Amino acid sequence: MPLNAKPRGRQFFNNPGPTNIPDRVLRAMDRPVLDFMSEEFLAIQHACHAGVKRVMKTDQTLYMYTASGHGAWEAAIANLFSPGETVLMIESGYFSESWTQMATSFGVKVETLGADWRRGIDIAKLAERLAKDKSHEIKAVLVVHNETATGMFIPIQDVRRALDETRHPALLLSDTISSLGSLDYRMDAWGIDVTVGGSQKGLMLPTGMSMTGVSDKALEVAARSKMPRHYFNWQMMNARKPQSFVGTAPVHLFFGLQESPRMIEEEGLDAVIARHTRLGEATRAAVRAWGAGGKGPQLFCQAEDRLSNSVTTVMMPEGHSSDGMRKAAVERFNLSLGGGLGPLMGKVFRIGHMGDLNEPMLLGCLATTELAMKTAGVPFAPGGVDAAIQSLAG
Repeated sequence: MPLNAKPRGRQFFNNPGPTNIPDRVLRAMDRPVLDFMSEEFLAIQHACHAGVKRVMKTDQTLYMYTASGHGAWEAAIANLFSPGETVLMIESGYFSESWTQMATSFGVKVETLGADWRRGIDIAKLAERLAKDKSHEIKAVLVVHNETATGMFIPIQDVRRALDETRHPALLLSDTISSLGSLDYRMDAWGIDVTVGGSQKGLMLPTGMSMTGVSDKALEVAARSKMPRHYFNWQMMNARKPQSFVGTAPVHLFFGLQESPRMIEEEGLDAVIARHTRLGEATRAAVRAWGAGGKGPQLFCQAEDRLSNSVTTVMMPEGHSSDGMRKAAVERFNLSLGGGLGPLMGKVFRIGHMGDLNEPMLLGCLATTELAMKTAGVPFAPGGVDAAIQSLAG
């Protein structure tokens, strides 16, 4: 292949976000702009709010922002807390660390409840820590529901149960950026006070829009916050119905957001979650086959009951970096895979299987991953694709 030449054909995009954008969403966005203050656009915005709330399974307040998921993180911190207040972060990986760094930069005291990145938090330790907080210094518990860096989810229902059983009044904040629209999630039924979401994963949109679902309890707390804020100020947004943007709304993202919840609901949200489960199980079957005998790649997450159905993180064999394999995958075979983040850089690669994805697309990804490993000299046992087929056919 000539230097700098791109492989022919459509790229297999299996990053864990952004994810594939369906043709229907692209076509919905391919239209002239509207005045974002017009009645026509406000009707679209109302419909999009309602669609996201149905996916989030909430009847409570929703705020949306022109920002990545980090913007929604910041919105939650800036609206809910005052400098010097304490929150408890459940450690899960790179993104719990990143959210911690952000909160700290706002003057919030973050206590981290430590956990093994490969197994996740012991809920009993959470309950023990909450029970010791007799003066209720902890104002909120923050959880990354699905840790994109490690391929592990945290059972947030158990976190809520720990709060309830210890009668602790702390808010419960959940990052669902890589789980919303992919994994089972029920904001109201599970008693979650703030849900952080983003557009570019399970919602199948371009990057650039994020959102927070906010409970009435959280809104009461926000009214007492002394944190400086402007762009993400919920009180300002409340004055601009329907929770309008501080600044210009991302009109074309809303055009797309009309379509993606419609697609989810046509398939059925339960069916969408079941499809992600099938694809996640097939991916893990392939990885287990590659690692048979202990010399090939292995699943990074070692907690069988916490394996993510939207992203699989794969540990490279000792002495092999993921960088060369990923480079071969994208440059020679037009397959884009996620890399390791933070301390996992070069040690793992990540297979995204969320959003607009089906069985043929996944099998193409897994076959090409085998090809890239073979090309890069990564040891693995054969039979990964066959194991995935057996999983999907079962």
